[in-house]
Amino acid sequence: MKTLVLLVLCSLAVISAASDADAGPQPANDDPAQEGLFVEREQASTVVRQKRAAGQLSLTQLESLREVCEANLACEHMMDTSGIIAAYTAYYGPIPY
Repeated sequence: MKTLVLLVLCSLAVISAASDADAGPQPANDDPAQEGLFVEREQASTVVRQKRAAGQLSLTQLESLREVCEANLACEHMMDTSGIIAAYTAYYGPIPY
């Protein structure tokens, strides 16, 4: 039984290799832009949202960070000494907006 399974697997491998050889070499495409891996800067900027610097947060966003940080006493203390951006980042990670 093992011999039969081995024979079937070998024949499938030979058939697969023969069908790949019949296809012939594929034409080389040296231009990566044609493959869709790279896009123009303008197109990428419309798709990917740019992160803002900490100074560009609106008052509403800063208040939202403050409310989250006030729930944790250590974060609230750090907020009073180091600022809301540093405190939020230290305790909760990067700012989500």
